Amino acid sequence: MAATSTSPTEPTGTRSQWLQDRAFRSALWVARRLPYERRIPMFGALARAAAGPHTAIRQRMLDNLDHVWPEKTLQEKRAIARAAADNTGRATIEHYSMQELASRLASVQPEGPGWNVLRQSQSAGRPVVLITGHYGNYEAARSCLISNGINLGGLYRPMKNQYVNRHYVEAIASLGGGPLFAQGRNGMGLLLRHLKSGGAAMILNDLYVGGGIEMDFLGRPARTALSTAELALRMKADLIPFYGIRQPDGLSFRTVLEAPIPAADAETMTAAFNRSIEARISEDPGQWFWLHRRWKRKWQGGAGMVPGLHPAELPRQKSR
Repeated sequence: MAATSTSPTEPTGTRSQWLQDRAFRSALWVARRLPYERRIPMFGALARAAAGPHTAIRQRMLDNLDHVWPEKTLQEKRAIARAAADNTGRATIEHYSMQELASRLASVQPEGPGWNVLRQSQSAGRPVVLITGHYGNYEAARSCLISNGINLGGLYRPMKNQYVNRHYVEAIASLGGGPLFAQGRNGMGLLLRHLKSGGAAMILNDLYVGGGIEMDFLGRPARTALSTAELALRMKADLIPFYGIRQPDGLSFRTVLEAPIPAADAETMTAAFNRSIEARISEDPGQWFWLHRRWKRKWQGGAGMVPGLHPAELPRQKSR
């Protein structure tokens, strides 16, 4: 396993963040005492409880769902929110069970037209940028590709809670098969070096980015980064959407690599990825992480703030 770009210094933070980390570690300790087949659904149940009725997390998901799908009934939105919380919990504990997850995915054959393109590029020493989002479990897809011989690195956004971020990154790095790069100048430099050597890199591109541009996402304007497409163009690399899609049993996955996005300008290519992940979300909305503030309008020095905004567009969640 190549070294990550994480800092060797001890994490620091507030007392509240430290206590959150202690509580999270306790839940992990309990979960790890259970067999894998019981551990994963247990953490899904814990996440559903944490995002239960009358919680801020549940309200945030319902606000997001109401913003993009106002025509759905409250019962439908609540069902999606419960499924999304369950999937988030399962994905979290899977990240802390990387060796067991990898052993389950070792026999999974990647699917889709992008798989042959990726293999051919790797054989020829050409870089590839794999673009995905918070859908299903992206680490499951990464694990599957590594098990199939792909030298796959990953660019990640460090968590605000440094205590949690330290062991979260260590857990993912334990998989091996490719380096991890923290967002920032140093991480980007290492990522470029990895790609120039003919490696492949995974980047998530479905979060709010204040420095991005306003683009349509599920029918609503959302600030979106163009950097992933810009990177692919700079490196003359194929840009391939791919997904780790959770199956009905809640434990297994399909790894699907779609056809490369045709080279064009960065905005056109990013819009093409938006349409790709939108199709996945529409197909199974409970697999997307609805808890993110994807449509908030905290940008341009407050210029995005106008009267009558939907709660999903506010910079901070409004109490109800």
